[in-house]
Amino acid sequence: MIATVLAIGESLVDVVDAPDAHGSPIRVEHPGGSPMNIAYGAARLGLPVTLLTALGRDPRGDSIVEHLESAGVVIAPASFRDDETSSATAHMQPDGSARYDFDLRWSLPADRPPEAAIVHVGSIAAFLEPGGTSVLTLVRQLATSDDPPIITFDPNMRPTIVTDHPAALERFEHLARATTVLKLSDEDAAWLYPDASIDEAIDRILALGPALVAVTRGGDGAVLAAGAERLAIPGRQVEVADTIGAGDSFMSALIFQLAGMLDDDIPAAALRDGSSFDAERLATIGSFAVRCAAITVSRAGANPPLLAEVTR
Repeated sequence: MIATVLAIGESLVDVVDAPDAHGSPIRVEHPGGSPMNIAYGAARLGLPVTLLTALGRDPRGDSIVEHLESAGVVIAPASFRDDETSSATAHMQPDGSARYDFDLRWSLPADRPPEAAIVHVGSIAAFLEPGGTSVLTLVRQLATSDDPPIITFDPNMRPTIVTDHPAALERFEHLARATTVLKLSDEDAAWLYPDASIDEAIDRILALGPALVAVTRGGDGAVLAAGAERLAIPGRQVEVADTIGAGDSFMSALIFQLAGMLDDDIPAAALRDGSSFDAERLATIGSFAVRCAAITVSRAGANPPLLAEVTR
């Protein structure tokens, strides 16, 4: 692959405190954060990916670096900060539910980010201040530049963190106006537009300006819409280990497909105006993304597939 990718957003360590078989507390930590997962998944599919994130120079930051570098992700030097690496801790309760504590910090460095053919933003980093406003400013600058990249956006809403619905909806719609391809889950759509069906939410989002909107529906697959085309992609029947990272894997797959279109000399302008997304193309993109997500849920953790696993 030739088309380069820049992912911008949070990295964190997911911490799970849970009792073992004897009731004694144990702690398990693993790298997390939607933009980080998306960068990791896109790199495993073979894309040249750089991640601009926020990492402390601490053991948790080191574990994220090791994880990313194992897939070939380049970490932008400006990602390293003096602060501690962010974390999200799940405390498992006796009834099986989880209580979460978040220790999050996010800001965007003042230095201009690396250039790339595709720029992805999303999740907490698009909403959490002070970095959220900087992300919006950067996206607007990129979208109105002389040679704009393809901009992808996945809000990956976290209502327990982003609690101000009117402000979050306003930020979402501002970012959508500068986005080429926007992916969200049916749960995201229901939270953002509680009075709308999935089709109505898609209509509202397309009216903001994205060329392509994709809504994931868990095991029921996804809906992809571009212009007058709208296509339901069925889910794949797999034995589910867990659903961690499924949406991020789907987003990585979308980015992979966009990069392939650019590598096939489809003009970026034809992606931005939606003219390249006919029904056949939507079927190809959606089927590939659903396949990647299905492989991810068939195994534990955010473990997206290698390209060879998807195409064999």
